Amino acid sequence: ATRTKSADVERADSGIGQMPARKWRSRASETLSSLQAWEAHRPCTDCGERDLPVETDVQNCNQRRADLCEKCHKRRTERKESVLEFVNTEASYGEDLRIIKEEFYLPMQAAGLLSQEQLQGIFSNIQELIDLNENFLEILQEEIDQAFDQGDDDLMTVCIGEIFLEFVNMLPAFQTYCLQQSSSVNMLNALEKEKELLRIFLNVSQNDNTALRRMNLRSFLMAPLQRVTKYPLLLSRIIKATTEYHPDHGSLREAKSRIESHLEHINMKTKQEGNTWTLRSFRQDSKKKREVINIEMRETALKTVGWLREETRFVMEGSLQLAQPPDGQWVKKGSKTLKFQNMQVLLLVNMKRVSESSLESAEPGPVKDAVLVLIRDKNNGKFHLLREPLRLSNCIVSTDPDCDDTFELIEIRREAFVFRDSDRARTHHWFRQIRRYSRELGSWKKRRNALPNIMISTPHTRP
Repeated sequence: ATRTKSADVERADSGIGQMPARKWRSRASETLSSLQAWEAHRPCTDCGERDLPVETDVQNCNQRRADLCEKCHKRRTERKESVLEFVNTEASYGEDLRIIKEEFYLPMQAAGLLSQEQLQGIFSNIQELIDLNENFLEILQEEIDQAFDQGDDDLMTVCIGEIFLEFVNMLPAFQTYCLQQSSSVNMLNALEKEKELLRIFLNVSQNDNTALRRMNLRSFLMAPLQRVTKYPLLLSRIIKATTEYHPDHGSLREAKSRIESHLEHINMKTKQEGNTWTLRSFRQDSKKKREVINIEMRETALKTVGWLREETRFVMEGSLQLAQPPDGQWVKKGSKTLKFQNMQVLLLVNMKRVSESSLESAEPGPVKDAVLVLIRDKNNGKFHLLREPLRLSNCIVSTDPDCDDTFELIEIRREAFVFRDSDRARTHHWFRQIRRYSRELGSWKKRRNALPNIMISTPHTRP
């Protein structure tokens, strides 16, 4: 009994006491009220604002909605609808391409209505567009299915911009088709007047074939032109509904800029060829103008080297100053004695394909070849090559500490070139990239570590 009473006294003396206890209970009550107030007005997971409506049992049926403000919830809904519209319209476009091939091209070929040359003139590179559409649509659908499987009902993890940039090679394919569209329609009109069987086939197909939806061949042949001009509009809708901090926001803007630049380039080419029709016009800015020029230079370079587009990678491109020293003593005098001229330079690398799929580009194959293409500035609206491409497998690239603002490229037993950029750091970057591929190609340089003084000595002949 004594121990119990002393314990009671001890607890009263050493406890928190009545006053501190009341303060603690008051503070706990305030904290609970603050937590309840924060829960009622917790920040939106997208924008961080605290204007969420007060929830009820009916409103709380979906926890995802409770974490978003009304504005962001509406934006997510619009983004999901825009993404699905992009994929669904791509599927519809692919169906039109399939109709062109299976309902027109193949029957006309099997019946011998037109020769292979005439079929090629009318249908152009339709098979290339079909292959690109199938691969593009497959990846898009996989992304959609994966998002739904992972519980992403808003499709926030689907990055249309990144996927579009992976398929940027489909834009030159659209360009090939668009530039041939005028001649294709003219040929079809002439052949339809000339060949009665062709005219009967086209009329019967339009009236009796339910798959054509009473549309004629000319309407279906317009599908690629309509599709390529619709890409900027579809991408704009997704951009508008995508927050700036979304990982795909930058890729979406770049994809939109790339497609608009290609459309402007197609319009420019059609005017040069004397065609009256043009694709939808877009507002030009300096960035798009530069991109149009780059597209034209890449086309010139690809045509020159004759490589496949899907096996070619443009490592660097831009303006460099070039000089050709008369002898090997220019280093002692310095680069000030050289006469430089402005030149457009493109560094192209030919990569072996690791698979037939154009999508598996994450693991590029080994380098087969690398060249420098030297292009003069535009003259009369066209680019002209300075000379044939410089194959880096036959070149030695070096620099000198006394002239660190330039680097030298020596072609075996032929010419020497000195390059520099207006920015010294960029000059060094050009040098490192060119030297890298020059060393990778050519077994003789690997044995000698690509020392520049190997080939500078006077020429000698072997017996």
